[in-house]
Amino acid sequence: MEKLEKIKFKYIFKDDYNPKYINGAFGGISPQGEIVINFYLERVALPRSQTYAFNQGMVLNEITEEREPGDHETSIVRFVENGIVLDLAHAEDIHRWLGDHIKNLKSNLKKNGCIT
Repeated sequence: MEKLEKIKFKYIFKDDYNPKYINGAFGGISPQGEIVINFYLERVALPRSQTYAFNQGMVLNEITEEREPGDHETSIVRFVENGIVLDLAHAEDIHRWLGDHIKNLKSNLKKNGCIT
């Protein structure tokens, strides 16, 4: 059998492919010994509704005690939209790949004076 000198990988993705911004992750080791990572976007909570009263001159003033839910100002939302499950070998490959990209990014930022 002839030795291949190169190989081309083609990527297939759905028409609605849409990368998501994340700023956190939660997970761990599954009972099957795989790594589970659930990605989330952490943000302040938004109220489901707000009520306003009309004051003089048709100026709107919020009636804060009628805001729902009442705890939204003291709550943080972690919106989980997707996650991944990896076996050890693939987790190590991605760890290496991500580490290489972090090192390159830091090097570029340092060259451009963005970090010291």
